[in-house]
Amino acid sequence: MHNPMVRLVLRRLLVALGTLFFVAVVVFAATQLLPGDVAQAMLGQSATPEAVAGLRAALGLDAPAWSRFLSWLGGLLTGDAGISLVSRQPIGNLIWTRLSASLTLAGIVAAVSVPLALLLGITSAVWRGSAYDRIVAILTVSVVSVPEFLVATLAVLVFAVHLHWLPALSFLPASATPLQFLRAVAMPVLSLSFVVVAQMARMTRAAMIEALKSPYVEMAMLKGAGPARIVLRHALPNSVGAIANAVALSLSYLLGGVVIVETIFNYPGIAKLMVDSVAMRDMPVVEACAIVFCAVYLLLVTLADIVAILANPRLRHP
Repeated sequence: MHNPMVRLVLRRLLVALGTLFFVAVVVFAATQLLPGDVAQAMLGQSATPEAVAGLRAALGLDAPAWSRFLSWLGGLLTGDAGISLVSRQPIGNLIWTRLSASLTLAGIVAAVSVPLALLLGITSAVWRGSAYDRIVAILTVSVVSVPEFLVATLAVLVFAVHLHWLPALSFLPASATPLQFLRAVAMPVLSLSFVVVAQMARMTRAAMIEALKSPYVEMAMLKGAGPARIVLRHALPNSVGAIANAVALSLSYLLGGVVIVETIFNYPGIAKLMVDSVAMRDMPVVEACAIVFCAVYLLLVTLADIVAILANPRLRHP
């Protein structure tokens, strides 16, 4: 690996770490501005000011904001996210249990969405201007225009209420069979995959069209290369970076859509934990969940940038 490539990769990693620190500051500051008080929520509206003040002191909420931030940040760096103010359980255990469920859902969505989106995007670019390309374009634009909560609601009405094929809520018992698991996650996966496939297909198509217009593809055509060889040997390898960015940006969409989908279907993921913690004013859990979401987003974007750097022939052969 050459020095310019190493420098670019290291610079991108440093930018990601700096961004994550900035996000941690913003997340902590934002949670301090949210209305409500966990001590008041736990004791009820009829609690006396003395009781609320005593509980705040017992929970450590009376310390200065900068002191609580440094303590929280130090805990994150050592892998200790603290204790939930409501359940009094380690936040790391709560998040890990829910995160594994969310990652399972995201993995299924990625396994379904990525191959389908790449197939639609690449074939639309190869046959651009055809009836197939126009149909795919209309469908992807239409799907992107539909918010995920509407897709989820329609899925419930069709598959749960009218057809009775799938459960309306994603209840996952500990002894669930593979078939029960698939039925439970079918509608969340469907709701998330719709927009992800449409976005990824559109960006993949744009990247492939740009590659197919390049001089080296024109030279391959002049030499008599077939369409399959042009796409697989020339256009696709040289658009890996752009396609990786398209995949990463589309999958990062899951971080926003999963909040709505997990809430609608009562899926026991980290987004549902975050929503419930906001309702209970359990700010340490909210802050930890927000950092996890931001870290996953930065990981996806950083990996896509590193793939683009490694796939750049100008950096491989300076």
